Amino acid sequence: MISPNDGQESSPVNLSRLASNVFGEGGLLQSTLNLEYRPEQSAMATAVSQSMATDQALVFEAGTGVGKSLAYLIPGIIHSMESNRPCIVSSNTISLQEQIQEKDLAICRELFCSVDELERYAEFRSIVLVGKGNYLCPTRLANVIANKTELFPNDELDELNRIARWSQSTETGLRQELSPPPNYDVWEMVNAEGSACNSKNCNPNTCFYQRSRVEMRKAQVVVVNHSLLFALLSIGGLAPNAKGILLPDDFLVIDEAHTMADVATEHFGARISSYGLDRQLKALFNPKRKSGIVRKWAHLKQLQAIVEAQEASQEFFGYIAATRLAQRPISRISDEDWCEPTIVAPLKAVVQTMDSILAKIEDGAMHDEIKDQRNRIHGYYAGIRRFIDLAEDEHVHWIERSGRRQQIVTLRTAPIEIAPYLKEELFSEQRSVTLTSATLSIAKDLSPFQKKVGADEESAHRVDSPFDYERNTRVYIASDVPAPSPEDARLSIETLIDYISFCVDNVEGGTLVLFTSYSDLRKAGDALEGHFLKSDRPFFAQGSGLSRTELTQGFREAQNGVLFGTGSFWTGVDVPGPALSQVIITRLPFDVPTHPIAEAKSERIRENGGNPFAELTLPDALIKFRQGIGRLIRKKDDQGIVTILDSRILQKTYGRQFLQSLPKSKFIRMSQADRESRFCYMNVTLPALQRRPRPS
Repeated sequence: MISPNDGQESSPVNLSRLASNVFGEGGLLQSTLNLEYRPEQSAMATAVSQSMATDQALVFEAGTGVGKSLAYLIPGIIHSMESNRPCIVSSNTISLQEQIQEKDLAICRELFCSVDELERYAEFRSIVLVGKGNYLCPTRLANVIANKTELFPNDELDELNRIARWSQSTETGLRQELSPPPNYDVWEMVNAEGSACNSKNCNPNTCFYQRSRVEMRKAQVVVVNHSLLFALLSIGGLAPNAKGILLPDDFLVIDEAHTMADVATEHFGARISSYGLDRQLKALFNPKRKSGIVRKWAHLKQLQAIVEAQEASQEFFGYIAATRLAQRPISRISDEDWCEPTIVAPLKAVVQTMDSILAKIEDGAMHDEIKDQRNRIHGYYAGIRRFIDLAEDEHVHWIERSGRRQQIVTLRTAPIEIAPYLKEELFSEQRSVTLTSATLSIAKDLSPFQKKVGADEESAHRVDSPFDYERNTRVYIASDVPAPSPEDARLSIETLIDYISFCVDNVEGGTLVLFTSYSDLRKAGDALEGHFLKSDRPFFAQGSGLSRTELTQGFREAQNGVLFGTGSFWTGVDVPGPALSQVIITRLPFDVPTHPIAEAKSERIRENGGNPFAELTLPDALIKFRQGIGRLIRKKDDQGIVTILDSRILQKTYGRQFLQSLPKSKFIRMSQADRESRFCYMNVTLPALQRRPRPS
């Protein structure tokens, strides 16, 4: 293998040569596991192997069906074991995370066990890393039990006892095991998020989080999600000041990299909510319940300071809601002296109160607990002060309201450009970082993506999908659906509903209908749910109370269901076979550039003499469009239809770029007048797509 330090042969294993032996035609994957040879997968594995062996960054677009997971996992495991360096693999969706852990890593192990020269790699270890707040901490649990009368009212003691009983039998300590889920207030006091959960207070033999840290240090493959990855990177990783990205001397693979810029933007900004601050202050002392973590040590004047901060918080956020958010749920803040800093002094007084209380408590777990609570309050104090002063340069500032009753007010900041942050964190040193996805390029050009994520100087390659889209797909475009404009809104949605009904009725198997607005989804769902159920077509709709995972699983099992989704359903949905035989794109997925981040980016582009639509709105829409279409064909023998119900793709100049993004070069126009004769009729018969009689 090539050493990352001196570039010389330092091991009997040459990673690039081994990748060729495994992925090449007649190679070990084909001869040993009877997996199909894919030249695109072989090309990717070779490129990934070279970048890992030489500690270089790599951007690689691999079309659907390339098998990119194996192309980075097999070289990653081998390189990890040879170099004694952990391989971090990050995905955006739970479905891919589960696929990696339950399917792809099992294939890797099977390959290694089947080949004598690779058998030593079969002992690799892997772990799925989740955030600290998901783990129960026995130390914090013991602290809470010891002080439960001061911390909780009687109605929450039963929940504490339930968690305590569960702690005696659980093997992982993960809250996902608890059913029903734990009470949020109680769980906040016993999870591993607090600084009291540390190597000084907690033993890996008894503490679930500390045990996971030990297992992580032994693992060759650490699987995370993008949210956790960038949350940790924004605070310096799990081993601050050590050489590496997340862990000491690690190397990184970011799959589903088309989403990384948006996720990173979220985590390299700030988020301070009225709800979070109120909960934090009441965790210190709740005057109504006469409970809280400092009640045992605080005197009356100190408790009063906490109560006054709660009142000041309610007044501060209430004023913002009344003056800035009365007419709309989001408001950008750019003018100085935009509010009175009435909350700052009361929060500072609470920090000083916590300092005084800390001085009374001896070192130990409880001291660490109180110190952690003090630091959290100080974080709110410093964060609010910086937000009021608009102190974050090159950031956009805004406020928003949310929650079931729209009563939560949140202060938000985000960097206008995420590229400098990612360049610093990922690409500033010579180290192996692989970014991959099926949809990174615009018209086969990777440079816009590279610029967006700060990887413009890194090596970039792409390979197309090995699937035969020309033979196995049809593309239909409705030419007579009115454009989505206020004056044609009613006619437009009525036409959409009519087309959706027609297209679903004429295709066997399942149909995924992708919307760009929840309003349209709800109107179409209300109009068509009864029709689908009458036709014995199980109907699933986002917003019905089921989670994204539950909706997708039910749709997959139905085999002839109809799933209405927006937002996240454009990406990550993996339903192979006839269960997904048609994808309907109701509108081209343009985001309305009214969000403060989009506004700030557009302003920056204009200041530089550019065109925000061409440089921001259109590229983002093209990527999302490709992602939506990519839900259809998930394996080699899949067949299906893509139906587009937005006539702008035919009428607007930019429509050409969407047409170029289709998986095949030919498409069929249809209208309400001729669709009966055109839809689903071609010279080539696709058995899964036979017409079915429309219900009367």
